[in-house]
Amino acid sequence: MSLILKDVSITPKGGPALFAPLSLTILAGQIGAVMGPSGVGKSTLLAAIAGHLPQGFALTGQIILNGARVNDTAAQMRRIGLMFQDALLFPHLSLADNLAFGLPAQIKGAAARAAAVAQALAAAGLAGMGARDPATLSGGERARAALMRSLLAEPLAILLDEPFSKLDTALRGEIRAFAFDHIRARAIPALIVTHDDSDAMAANGPVLRLTGQSG
Repeated sequence: MSLILKDVSITPKGGPALFAPLSLTILAGQIGAVMGPSGVGKSTLLAAIAGHLPQGFALTGQIILNGARVNDTAAQMRRIGLMFQDALLFPHLSLADNLAFGLPAQIKGAAARAAAVAQALAAAGLAGMGARDPATLSGGERARAALMRSLLAEPLAILLDEPFSKLDTALRGEIRAFAFDHIRARAIPALIVTHDDSDAMAANGPVLRLTGQSG
């Protein structure tokens, strides 16, 4: 598996490109990092890779996932997972139902789906907590649950948009290690957007520093 960007740049309508064309190769089990100041286009780059580029922006270059160009592939067909600053768990669903939402359609039957969710909860250190309201979870618990929900969908790659930035320093390292370990265990390419040098240092893939066209 691999995620490759070839001469990728993003241009807003009527404006200059957000950053100079960039190229990047992330192999299976690698975690690449994108760094740079606010407003340079880091999150917009992730949106483009996932297929959610906002209206009014144009993408040039190629996004290649496992050897296939996906520029024109619908977001839901790309099988690229996303993890954000906020866990974005559905407040009207239990923790178990939140995780079940990520299960692929090929896992059929209530028993098989319940078993998959229970296994994911255990892997996240949340065994026995499936009935909990997400609002009652700590920040670290929500972050672990959000990652497991993304991984349950069996993505071919995963993108992380500053997922640890709202955690305190002590918890940040713990959750980062948890997330990176599980991503590497799945042997999928990942790309994290971050302002924190420690995130980039903990990743084991290439690091891009965006400075914008003027940098």
